[in-house]
Amino acid sequence: MSSLILRGARLVPVTTEAPADPVDVLVEGGRVSAVGPALERPAGAEEVRADGRWLVPGLWDQHVHLAQWTLTSGRLDLAGARSPEDATALVAERVGEYPDLPVIGWGHRSAGWEREVTVSELDAVSGDTPVVLISGDAHHAWLNTPALLHFALPVRDSVVRESEWFAAMARLSTLVGDDGTSPEAYRRTLDHAASMGVVGLADFEWSGGVPEWQERWAEGADVLRVRMATYAEGLDDVLARGLRTGDPLVPGDDRLVMGPLKIISDGSLNTRTAWCCEPYGDAYRLEYPAGQPNLSGAELRSLLARAHAHGLEVATHAIGDAAVAEALASYAETGARGSIEHAQMVNRGDVREMARLGIRASVQPAHLLDDRDLTERIWGERSARCFAFRWMLDDGVELALGSDAPVSPLDPWLAMAAAVHRSGDEREAWHGEQALTPLEVLRASVDGAGTVGVGSLGDLALLDHDPLAAYDSPAQAAAHLRAVTVAGTWVAGRQVHSTLA
Repeated sequence: MSSLILRGARLVPVTTEAPADPVDVLVEGGRVSAVGPALERPAGAEEVRADGRWLVPGLWDQHVHLAQWTLTSGRLDLAGARSPEDATALVAERVGEYPDLPVIGWGHRSAGWEREVTVSELDAVSGDTPVVLISGDAHHAWLNTPALLHFALPVRDSVVRESEWFAAMARLSTLVGDDGTSPEAYRRTLDHAASMGVVGLADFEWSGGVPEWQERWAEGADVLRVRMATYAEGLDDVLARGLRTGDPLVPGDDRLVMGPLKIISDGSLNTRTAWCCEPYGDAYRLEYPAGQPNLSGAELRSLLARAHAHGLEVATHAIGDAAVAEALASYAETGARGSIEHAQMVNRGDVREMARLGIRASVQPAHLLDDRDLTERIWGERSARCFAFRWMLDDGVELALGSDAPVSPLDPWLAMAAAVHRSGDEREAWHGEQALTPLEVLRASVDGAGTVGVGSLGDLALLDHDPLAAYDSPAQAAAHLRAVTVAGTWVAGRQVHSTLA
């Protein structure tokens, strides 16, 4: 492991007080071994002048679909489409430019459109070119007939949703190839994350599992710390390998480790499949007026119990309040440990139960910027119970921030700013009573690390700006967080990003 000495860094007081004046920080063997003024430089240690910049523990993104995020840059951007006609016009333009290449689109949010889409209208502008348009929440896709046939899906005139879509999504490479998710492509994505101070992430990709990560790690994608999740389909392989959460996937390297079992227990807001205690505001349009679970209670408990018995934590996707309640009941009955992923709409009693059980809330604050208007329209007054971060902290729930990239950008500063201000435009904060402070969001972004000190991991981010600078309003504090730039990032004392001369 690399040795490093940072000269003249200001320690940001994440959990405990920090010296008022800049200090030197020495990293040896992957951990901070000394902090103080004018430290002696060990032979062979890299020396970096911080020049009074601010030092924090490295940031984590606790929920990423890494292959999908890596692929996004080459996809047709549909985030601006406001109607089916907008989307089909963009598809027609792309097919006209590249008629021999499949079209993979990303980012449309059809829940805000005035009508349902049809496969036939997509067929009309695409001909024989396969087209797959993935919704912004990734819970459904609008495929044309050639794409449906490619994936051996039943031909229909409607979108492909939830579990049926997830199974097809895992096979996208059969349509577009693997170039977009090569080790080199992953390396570029991880390098960009490092430039924002990210030192680690939890990868929730539908993937080939352990062998895929071992191969790309050996071929140069060993930039950041990674926790690889598995889904139920890969659980047998993980258990056959004897892997428990936290076990290295490459012997002797603690940067790439086994993560949790991921379970998708309900759907999403945009697809109106999140499982709720009460019907949606436009329930007359829906086959399931209050959404629905993806698994029965017995199936959910069986998966949790099996994972727990073999030393795996569980990350349970639950967006609707009914899904959150069922997930917590399953954790309580099985004794499983882990997280609720998203916890987008909650009842206060369930927040307190989450705290009692010691279950983390793995949340993605930037989602509230995209979901604000739709939530008000179809969940109404229940919006007061959405993204309830203040309840969670006040009731003792551990918060872990992430992006759900590519649903939101892999950008920890955007996530922190969204939780502080709860608005992405000129409007007032959306349920500002649930907002957090800059210190609280920073604490929720560093994987439980405290103020940099002796014994800390050598996972560090050197910032050009003080992330806790005082401002008169949450809006100003959020704008400051979005503007923070990172001068250097280190993982286990090894430099993975630098703008320093």
